[in-house]
Amino acid sequence: MQYIASDSAVAVPAEMIHYGMSKTALLAVSRGFAKEAAGSGVTVNSVIAGPTHTGGVEDFVYELVDRDLPWDEAQRAFMREHRPQSLLQRLIEPEEIAHMVVYLSSPLASATTGGAVRVDGGYVDAILP
Repeated sequence: MQYIASDSAVAVPAEMIHYGMSKTALLAVSRGFAKEAAGSGVTVNSVIAGPTHTGGVEDFVYELVDRDLPWDEAQRAFMREHRPQSLLQRLIEPEEIAHMVVYLSSPLASATTGGAVRVDGGYVDAILP
């Protein structure tokens, strides 16, 4: 079982405290369910997704940067100006997060449980979540 959390769980944004709190709680729920499933062969993890490219995020980006910029330039300007801690320096595509979910759901990750695995493009400035 995989949960989708957010970088906001470990780097709570001042403008979205309620969202950060809910994602932090999701990490705790996931860890608790992993303990409940201990020894059963069922794995439970959370994927900490970083700034992700969605339709809503495109609107948000264009609210903050020049609307006349082509999308690739707009997202890079957004990341540079508003998410400079990102090591990827671009938004994450949803399928990049899906790749991690598929891996964690596969037998290849049979020993990974109770974890919070980051797919955040290096956004969270920490070695551990």
